[in-house]
Amino acid sequence: MSSIKIELRKEDIDKINEVCASFNNEPLELINVLHKCQEHFGYLPAEVQEVVAEQLNIPVAKVYGVVSFYSFFTMTPHGKHPISICMGTACYVRGAEKVLEEFKKELGIQVGQTTPDGKFSLSSLRCVGACGLAPVVLVGEKTYGRVAPDDVKKILKDYEG
Repeated sequence: MSSIKIELRKEDIDKINEVCASFNNEPLELINVLHKCQEHFGYLPAEVQEVVAEQLNIPVAKVYGVVSFYSFFTMTPHGKHPISICMGTACYVRGAEKVLEEFKKELGIQVGQTTPDGKFSLSSLRCVGACGLAPVVLVGEKTYGRVAPDDVKKILKDYEG
């Protein structure tokens, strides 16, 4: 888990308690509770996981196990502009790895990290279902198709300012 310690405000704890209560504090609803909490906070730091565990009366290790197992949960905050590179077969064959390397070089971060200014985060996906546009890059909700390493600087420039 991340070494950054965050302090939950009373309203944050109240929100987590409210989410848990909306699922009757039912341990079998853990995944749904975590989805709602991540929707609210943007990620699931240890402090949120601890409150969820307490409310559902389950061990923190179980919550952490679920969060770390499913790829759609994250324990680190995403950047303002989350960048995802598709690494599905079509994208991979058409050079997605080179595109990913270029993003890593330009941003100075690895997959799973966020730039120090909080502007960009980088991740890779298995398939976004836009194989005809391979290789595909998502920046937030926007899809870029047929991306070449040379396009990376221009894509990043779209999000300056």
